[in-house]
Amino acid sequence: MSQARRPKDRILVIEDDREIAAVISMNAEDMGLKAETAADGQAGLRKALEGGYALIVLDLMLPKLDGISVCRGVRERDPRTPILMLTAKAEEIDRVVGLELGADDYVTKPFSVRELMARIRALLRRAQVGGAPSGDAAGQPVVRISELAVDFEKRKVSLGNTVLELTVKEFDLLGLFVRNPGRAYSRADILGLVWGYQFEGYEHTVNTHINRLRNKIEADPAHPKYLKTVWGVGYRFAEASEFPS
Repeated sequence: MSQARRPKDRILVIEDDREIAAVISMNAEDMGLKAETAADGQAGLRKALEGGYALIVLDLMLPKLDGISVCRGVRERDPRTPILMLTAKAEEIDRVVGLELGADDYVTKPFSVRELMARIRALLRRAQVGGAPSGDAAGQPVVRISELAVDFEKRKVSLGNTVLELTVKEFDLLGLFVRNPGRAYSRADILGLVWGYQFEGYEHTVNTHINRLRNKIEADPAHPKYLKTVWGVGYRFAEASEFPS
């Protein structure tokens, strides 16, 4: 009898196109993963909520229950399991809504299998080991800036006395910034450091995640005190010296 696979080896593919689901499953197996599939949104949501998956590949256009609803349902119960959406190029609005609801990344159809698997590999790596430490605060298990505290060992974020629920990608994004306060990052830098890849045309993925993160950590997201825009460059995190003592 083969050894039971650990949860980190299992992914869920929610896709009604059997050929696409088969291609993803086959390539996942080549990566040493076990892919389970669901052909409609209702079945996919039911499986996703049972848990035990390292990652979910989610098509937006599904029978019985659309991908946006599935994403929302998963995130209400599970803020951490990475979700990679599959979308058609014409579904820009749905794609943005999906990211705002907590999907970690997306790939448009028709997609390159090589690119898709690179995205899956990057999401799994980030979810399992977290963002690579860097900067002056790299060795600190807990970083505090003003009322915000980030515990890297527990992957826990607190704002004052409130514990925040962040997705895997939101935590990694915040972790990059708080470990390097004051440093300005371009969107391309952030894609490479947090998502683990470089592809032109995906910078708006960064913008969407920045907006979601601001909505969680800022009292007034329109006038952020932590996560600031550096015009013409990208974003930076405020330094401790910028807050009154």
